[in-house]
This record gives sequence, C-alpha cells and structure tokens, in this order.
Amino acid sequence: MPLGQRAGDKSDSRYCGVEVLDFPAGEGLPAVLNHSLASSFDFILAPLVDPNYRPAPGAVLPVSASDLVLGPAQWSNHVVGKISEWIDLDAEDEQLRLDSELTLKQEIAWASHLSLQACVLPAPRRSCGNYARVVNQILQGLTNMHLWLRLPLEKSEPMDDDLDKVKNNNHMNEMVDSWELWNSFRLLCDHSSQLCVALDISSTLPSINSLGRWFGEPVRAAILQTNAFLTNGRGYPCLSKRHQKLLTGFFNHYIQVILSGRSNHNVPPVSEGVLLGDENHTEDAPVRHALSPYLDYTAYLYRRMDPLPEQECFEINYRDFLQSPLQPLMDNLEAQTYETFEKDVVKYTQYQRAVAKALVDRVPDDAVSTTRTVLMVVGAGRGPLVRVSLQAAEQTGRKLKVYAVEKNPNAVITLHSLIKLEGWESLVTVISSDMRCWDAPEKADILVSELLGSFGDNELSPECLDGAQRFLKPDGISIPSSYTSFIQPITASKLHNDIKAHKDIAHFETAYVVKLHRIATLTPPQQVFTFTHPNFSPNASNQRYTKLQFEMPPDMGSCLVHGFAGYFDSVLYKDVHLGIEPNTATPNMFSWFPIFFPLRKPIYVPDRSPIEVHFWRCCAPTKVWYEWAVTTPTPSPIHNSSGRSYWEHEHDRFYSIYN
Repeated sequence: MPLGQRAGDKSDSRYCGVEVLDFPAGEGLPAVLNHSLASSFDFILAPLVDPNYRPAPGAVLPVSASDLVLGPAQWSNHVVGKISEWIDLDAEDEQLRLDSELTLKQEIAWASHLSLQACVLPAPRRSCGNYARVVNQILQGLTNMHLWLRLPLEKSEPMDDDLDKVKNNNHMNEMVDSWELWNSFRLLCDHSSQLCVALDISSTLPSINSLGRWFGEPVRAAILQTNAFLTNGRGYPCLSKRHQKLLTGFFNHYIQVILSGRSNHNVPPVSEGVLLGDENHTEDAPVRHALSPYLDYTAYLYRRMDPLPEQECFEINYRDFLQSPLQPLMDNLEAQTYETFEKDVVKYTQYQRAVAKALVDRVPDDAVSTTRTVLMVVGAGRGPLVRVSLQAAEQTGRKLKVYAVEKNPNAVITLHSLIKLEGWESLVTVISSDMRCWDAPEKADILVSELLGSFGDNELSPECLDGAQRFLKPDGISIPSSYTSFIQPITASKLHNDIKAHKDIAHFETAYVVKLHRIATLTPPQQVFTFTHPNFSPNASNQRYTKLQFEMPPDMGSCLVHGFAGYFDSVLYKDVHLGIEPNTATPNMFSWFPIFFPLRKPIYVPDRSPIEVHFWRCCAPTKVWYEWAVTTPTPSPIHNSSGRSYWEHEHDRFYSIYN
C-alpha cells in the first residue's frame, strides 16, 4: 500500500519496503511476504540463499524458497533480492575470493530466473577492483534487472587541526567517504546504467553539501535503520529535523525507503492523529509488524509534504528528458508549440509591464493626445506580444501603432484572423517576412521580441536583433534590453547515461534543453555572456569567450561533474526582469527549461579542488555554435570544435553586423 496520495506524484518513492533480517527457509518466505504486505509494506528486501552456504562440488544452491511458492508477479513486484553479505571478492584469502565469485554469480543467476527487478549487493571493502570486475561481467549479461550497491551514508569530517594535513594529502587515508567507494566502483563498471545505489541511513549524517552530491547519483533506495530514529514525548519513533529533510529530498527524487533493523520502540501502529498530538485520538489496531510504528512515521512524513504545484504537475513528464533546442530561424514552429508557450501567463504579464513602462517614459502625459508610438513586434508568432502591447497602451492611455513581423506563413494566417476577430485592423499591420530582410516604412520607437532561449542567446536573439535594429530609432527602446547567461557544474548520472546510450561523440557535443531533476548542483551559478540591445557600436561582435573558476564547498568532499547546467536572466526594461537563473528565477514561469552542456568524460574533482571551465560563442556567416572545455582539475577535450556536432543554423538571407 503506498505511503499516501500526493497530487501529481506517481513515482516509486510512494512505496516502502522492509528488510528481512533472518533467513526465511522453506515455506517462511511466503509467510514473511504476506505478513509484510498485510502490514502495509509494499515489498521486502530478502536474502535469496542460506548465509551459511559455501560452494562445494555437487552442492545444490540452498535458496530461500522454490520459485513455485510465489507467483511471477509476486517475485517481480514485491521481492528485492539481497546477496549474501559474507561475499568478499577482494579478500586476500584466495579460496574465499573464489568462493565469493562463484556464489555471487549463482545468486544473481537465481535472481534473474525469478525475474526480480533488483538485487542489493553487499558494500565493497576499501579495495574493490576484483569485486567491480566480476559485477561488470555480470552486468554485461543482464537485461532488465538492476544491481543496487549497498553503501553506508557516511563521510567523516576533519577536525580543525587536521585541515592542514588534508590539504597536504597526508591525512586522506584516514578520512572515510562512502561516495569515493561508489565512484571507484561505477568508474570500474564504466557507468553502467543498471548499476545503482542503496544507501544505509543511520543515526549520524554528513554535512548538507556532502549529502547533496547523492541527488545526482542513481540512488534507488534509502535503507533507513531503526537506530536512526529518536523517541518523541509520547514514546513513538520520530526522526531529527535533518533526517526528515533528507527523507523528503529522497521522496522528491524518486528514492524508495526500506526500513531495517530491530524495533527499539514497543508501541502499537499509530495514525496521523497521534503523530500530530491529537489528545482525543485512540488507536486500537493491533501491531501487525514489529516495524509498523516506523512505517507509520515514514508515511506521515510523506503525506505531510506539500502537494506538487500546478507548474510541477505540468512539467513532471519532462523531468530529465533531453530535448534539442528550438531552431526558430531554420524551422517553422507548430501550432502545439505556440499554444504551449502562449499559456505562460507570467511571462506575458512581465512583457506587458515592460511595454507599459516604456510607453510612459516615451510619451509624457502632456503629449498623450498628439503622439502615436510606433511599436514593432519582431517574431510575432500568433500574436501574444501584440495583444499585451495593445493592453499596455490601453492601460497607460497611450496611442500605439503596431507592426507584427513574422516569418512563419502558417502563424501569419492566425495573426490575420486574430486581428480581424479583435477589430485591430486600424492598429496592427501584419508583415509576413523575416525580420532581417524586411525594409520598414518608418522607424520604430519600441522593438519587442521574445527570441530568448534557455541560455539567453542560444536561439540567435543577438543576430536577429542586430539585423532588426536598423529600423529602430537612434533613441529607441529594445524589449528585452539585455540578457545574461549563467552556468554551474552539476552531477547528472542519468543524463550522462542517456547520452552515452547513443554511442557517439556528437550527442556529447550537443546542448540539450531539459527539466533538470535528478541532479546535484555543486556550486552557485556564475555569469557567462551578456548581450545588450540596441547595440549601435560599429565594431560590435557577437562572438564571446570566458573562463570561469568554480570553488567547491569545503565540506562537500570529492564529486563527479557530468556537465554544466545553463540558465539566463533578462532585463526586459528597467526594473522588469525575466529569467530562470535559480537565484533570481521568475516564479511560476514555464516557457524555458535549463540547458545542459554535457562532458564526454565526467571530470573527477578531488576534495577542495576548484574546477576551471572555458566557454566560447563562435560565429560564422551561416551558423553560430558553442565550444566548451574543462582545464582544471584535469583537461577535457574541447567539445564541439568548429561546430561539428551542434550549431544554430541561419538562413543564407543573413542580415547583421557581418553584412
């Protein structure tokens, strides 16, 4: 039974499992499973083989139960296999090492036979080379089953007097960081998408920055130990504020909870009324499982979360889904794309505010009756900016003459229909042309456009507006007036594996628009490129280059950078802003997802080491592209050299500073 119902959340994190500590021999497994399911657990983590088993000639694998005692759906949906914990494939004892390898392969083969969705591997020792080699061999033969590497969630923090030793790498061997074990293991297994993590959560937790790294890793389960729970004033189990926040983060990142350990609280199962301190609440239900009170508290935390906002519900199917950026100059957008963007009320409200402020600045109150402002909407689409511009004119009492310039002939049809429907024939002139080719009959006071991409300039807004500004008056206003791009390094294991599945370099040299979700942001974003409009400088160039250095938080530990998340922030006019940069993002706006610049080979960043990245925006007569590379802590190849894999295409009819 799910932990609860949360609007919009259909992820696996709704389901909670329980670890079976004692080997359920014979008919014990069906009884244990039925008892757990009846107690509202959704699945069990159970040993598949007698832990006392050691390989011997002619020995039959002593499995916990025949495959016949449960139906195929029960095995697949309600059982996660637990591989024997005595296995040590890096043991110095050769016989133990050989026995471990044989037993591991036997148990995985049995789990595959049962059609289990996942098996939990025991935690590696400090050295894991041979263990990873054998697991990697096994992964090559698996089809649907995933392997979850069990790791304790721990990272020891150096004391103040140890900091100098850490900096000199003399003390590193004494520091424990389970992320390092995971990173070594997954690198040896070549980032297999079927190798995941199950984290053991105990009473102590690392720093917030250290914990944050795991949200970008393929963590599938959080094994929550009963010793992590405290006791509240009524004698029931509860968690510390830090544990509560961590569990909420797991729920939001599709990570399932598995309860494990012996009960430390001899209390009956409780409902939310008890947890909330309802004095009139009574609970007569019998205890159905020793860990039921812990399950009740976990369910309480899940149900206590805020429902997903309407915007998140709309975007949930796009989470971590890689999309190529729009090419509006090369491709004509479809009606469905226009309709999606036109639903963004917040964006157009900001545009209306900007136009209204510009009109008031442009036309003083004493000239309202005699002055008509010429406003040009370049890239008018199906008319949303035309509508908000006219609404701004009505709001401010200014007279307006609008030119709606649009190159998509299909959108122009809709524009004409809109103008006739609204009775705007005397106010709006529709121009079916590329803005860079059109010869305007008069100069504009205000130039309005919505050509911004997820990275600000990545949909060729600079080139388009440079070409269009020739029909803007010398003192004219451009909306937007400026925009700046930002990047930050991220851990994004899922995105890396999705790109890797294409098995070519080109996909690693392409920037993707993506609703980032299962990622870890490692440092705050930094500015990359800025463009200002209008730009009448005779030596203006839209080529850019920047070098940025990101300092990792000192308490985070080492990390793996899979690429860079990109954002933009735009000044529409004066104090009216629009953007998706996380620190200043416009609330409840959904027209843009972040952009992702991947790295062909993820960069390992040692503890307290900076990362230095170079970004280029390159221009040629018919295309614009980005190049990027890391130089510290280890150099990467220069990605997308000469725009060989990814570029923004421009038509041959190119008007801009290059003419």
